[in-house]
Amino acid sequence: MRSTFMGLETSKRGLFTQQTALYTTGHNISNANTLGYSRQRVNLQATPGFPTAGLNQPTYPGHLGTGVEAGSIQRIRDEFIDRQYRQETNKLGYWDSTAKSIAQMEDIMSEPSEFGINQSFTDFWKSMEDVIDNPKDAAARQVLIAKGKSIAESFNYMDRQQKLIQGNIGNEIKVSTDKVNSILKQIAAINKQIQEVEPSGYVPNDLYDARDLLVDELNENIPVSISMQKSGGLAKDVAEGSMTITYVPADGSAPIKLVDGREYAALATMDTNNQRVDGEVDKQATGGYFEFKEIKISAVGEPPGDPTTGTYSIDYSQMDPGKGTLRALIDAYGHSGGQGTYPEMLANLDNLANEFITEFNKIHRAGVGLDNSTGIDFFSGTTARDFKVEITDPKQVAVSDTAGEEGNNQNMRKLAELQTQAQANLKQGTFQSYYKSLVGDLAVKGQEAERSAFNSTTLHLQISNNRDSMSSVSLDEEMTNMITFQQAYNANARMITVVDETLDKIINGMGRVGL
Repeated sequence: MRSTFMGLETSKRGLFTQQTALYTTGHNISNANTLGYSRQRVNLQATPGFPTAGLNQPTYPGHLGTGVEAGSIQRIRDEFIDRQYRQETNKLGYWDSTAKSIAQMEDIMSEPSEFGINQSFTDFWKSMEDVIDNPKDAAARQVLIAKGKSIAESFNYMDRQQKLIQGNIGNEIKVSTDKVNSILKQIAAINKQIQEVEPSGYVPNDLYDARDLLVDELNENIPVSISMQKSGGLAKDVAEGSMTITYVPADGSAPIKLVDGREYAALATMDTNNQRVDGEVDKQATGGYFEFKEIKISAVGEPPGDPTTGTYSIDYSQMDPGKGTLRALIDAYGHSGGQGTYPEMLANLDNLANEFITEFNKIHRAGVGLDNSTGIDFFSGTTARDFKVEITDPKQVAVSDTAGEEGNNQNMRKLAELQTQAQANLKQGTFQSYYKSLVGDLAVKGQEAERSAFNSTTLHLQISNNRDSMSSVSLDEEMTNMITFQQAYNANARMITVVDETLDKIINGMGRVGL
């Protein structure tokens, strides 16, 4: 027998389902400008028809529908586009950070410039010409000493400022590592919430969005792989489950779990002496500046999901080249015995300073001053940091090559010839050409970094737009959906009114013939 109130129940289901769809549309509209939000949709499905299977089921000419229900509320995401987005985020993070590090170094060197090392060399050689023209002139000798001090101060400044920036980069490494740790902890906390909610049949879409936003941010710092584990229980098919985050070393060694459900790792960027890199000055080891050691990332404690105990580490050789801000910072700060943008430049400046001091002093010691002094060094030091002018008395400037000949300028001529002499320890270049090559190499690296950052930004933006077209909220589309669900709601309400009128006829109109 047909149910008298079946139509009422069918329309009531439709009413409630369209109401759910309207509320979901309103949630989408409210979060149209929320960072990381993915639009949601209600998966509508027909309820089981009547009659259901049974021994005494009635026979009808057709299977009578019983209405609609909201099977689940699902967010709209494309896993393939997400993976593309995160891969490009790795590259963008690396090249953007690299371009900034090189730009800071270029600002310090500031070449061509009227006040840089190259100009200091030019001024020094020019002052030597004045001494050659007037070998007995004390003023010309004093100017030569002053120009020598200018070269020394230029090297001192360059060394000091670059090491200051390098220290700031070391601090950025610490900040970046702490940020990664914070993200890992937050993802584990969200996993915990998801594991508690999903087995009850709920689909926590907003938690999924918050977690994915953290994963995007994590990939900007280090490249990671993700996988999902179902929660079990009464979890829906569209439920995503808890997330496992894994770091896959570039050398093919065993993957390292950073997050496994509610557990997470705590990372620290260490040098080979197990001292954390944080930009602090190691005065005892290096006289107030930095010692360059191999850097590795260590996770203290027990790796999530791994029965082994103790610490485990990711060596520099295991880090993916060209991926992640952390790798870019380490490449700039230095690693593996002095490699890296800043330690290499500092080492080259030290090499230039040492070679110039050595060669200049070798000739100067062989000369004779106005006071017949000989064997005196003009400069002292072996690095850009301790480079300084040793001589103070203009009479001790060794202009002559023979004692007692005040007008003799032959030794100064030999010193002046250093300007054009190729130096074996400077790649067969002169002092200035070697320095110019350093500046040129830096400019090429800077252009490459800027070009790669621009290309990566362009591709990242394109992928981001593709993802937005899939997952972001379109107000026009939501307004259309709102009207659609509203009309469906009104129609179901009208259907209830119709059923109510038929029931009224049955209840109040039947059995009253003639009235």
